[in-house]
Amino acid sequence: MKLNYFTKQVSTVKRWMATTLFCMLAIAFVWQGAFFSNTSAMADPAGTLIASADAGDEVKDKTSKDAGRAKNFIDDTKDKVKEAAKSNASKVDQATDNGSFVERKAKKDAATIQKRADEDASRTKEAVDNTKNVVERAVENIKDAFGK
Repeated sequence: MKLNYFTKQVSTVKRWMATTLFCMLAIAFVWQGAFFSNTSAMADPAGTLIASADAGDEVKDKTSKDAGRAKNFIDDTKDKVKEAAKSNASKVDQATDNGSFVERKAKKDAATIQKRADEDASRTKEAVDNTKNVVERAVENIKDAFGK
């Protein structure tokens, strides 16, 4: 069925009205959420201070715990990589003749992989420590700023 001129105009107007209504509702929703989301913070700003001593200590404790977990994960991953390299070298050793080029290459590659696993693990642990230290310094700076 073909739409005539009048029906096309009504269809266009309905689409514009629906779009306008949707936009107005979205603006009202955002407006209401921005001004009435946390009235208790406006009533007592000192009671909801983020940088209190307890919150700072909690952040430091959480950071230390998470850094320890990350280091354990890094060690586990390093051990798994080293074990996989040893296992692959062992499989090549079993599959080839004694002293073959492929066997020597597999052992050399396994040693390289193990060395790089140690290096990568130490660099990653250092990065975790640096991140932990940055977070702790930031908490201390915030506590100092609000403490004065």
